[in-house]
Amino acid sequence: MSVQEGWTGRYYEDFSEGDIYPHPLGRTVTKTDNIYMTLLTQNTNPIHFDDYYSEKTEFGKPLVDSTFTLALVTGQSVTDISQNAMANLGWDNIKLPNPVFEGDTIYSYSEVTGLRESKSRPNVGIVNVKTYGYNQRAEVVISFDRTMMVYKKSHAPNQQNELLEEVLKKQKQ
Repeated sequence: MSVQEGWTGRYYEDFSEGDIYPHPLGRTVTKTDNIYMTLLTQNTNPIHFDDYYSEKTEFGKPLVDSTFTLALVTGQSVTDISQNAMANLGWDNIKLPNPVFEGDTIYSYSEVTGLRESKSRPNVGIVNVKTYGYNQRAEVVISFDRTMMVYKKSHAPNQQNELLEEVLKKQKQ
């Protein structure tokens, strides 16, 4: 029996400018998601949590807190873009061209827009991406530029699962 490692993400050397990575998981946004995010961030705008108020707006229903949309789409991209990131350096040019509503399902993809060696850290490279989130109606609901430091393969922290090895060893006894 041999242990077959799962997907461990891309390292700096795995990126190429112009590559597009469709992120595999979509996520349907719930009323609970919207209320939790609004409460967590102390956002007092009633358009996110007051159905009666929201019915009187041009949207006719609550809007999903835009910081939730940013967090969700960033999270969707981790498996493809930043699983091996040392640090995020910034989110820029955040655009919200269409609203997100409770019940929408959000999908996303990222395009690599730039790569360079780090001038101060030889163990990482700088990766720039443009990420887009879109809904079930094929409407883009968010886009942003993201910059991160991503480990080079030879410098990444050890991802061996020593605990699993110990468990498997004990099971053989």
